[in-house]
Amino acid sequence: MALQDELLELAAHMEWADALVWSTTLQSGPARADERIRGWLHHLHTVQRAFTAIWTGAAPDLVNVASFADAPALAAWGRGAHAGVQAYLRAADAEALGRTIVLPWAGRAIERHEAVGHPTMAETARQVAMHSMHHRGQVNARLRELGAEPPLVDYIAWIWRGRPEPAWPRNVAAPTQG
Repeated sequence: MALQDELLELAAHMEWADALVWSTTLQSGPARADERIRGWLHHLHTVQRAFTAIWTGAAPDLVNVASFADAPALAAWGRGAHAGVQAYLRAADAEALGRTIVLPWAGRAIERHEAVGHPTMAETARQVAMHSMHHRGQVNARLRELGAEPPLVDYIAWIWRGRPEPAWPRNVAAPTQG
């Protein structure tokens, strides 16, 4: 499988899994109101958006979680993060995927006297998928604590199901073009 195809597949799984987690969250009153879940999902989508901005040479636009009126508004913003990730990956050529990325926060590691190697754009795309998976795991554990049944979002489950499209809840608006 070509690198671009691999990254697009990871991004497609990531959106499918995020949509399932959001569906479960929005169907559970306690989960919908839970600040920890809200914080993790906000962080997950902030990171997705930050990396997309870095890939395109823009400054990350950090939006405070308190600026969202409710959970569906936060979910819609998160859904828009996926559109950005996938659009960039679809347009990226081999040169873009191999380009070295200097992450704005790498300096903090250098200050702690850790060696810092700069990743390629493709490596950062893998990082976004793995980072999102980590936080979905936290959300799923919390969903169980709150009495909801967490969705099975494993990559292999997505494969078994035939790589389905994401099923965002009806009250989560699709991102607008433009």
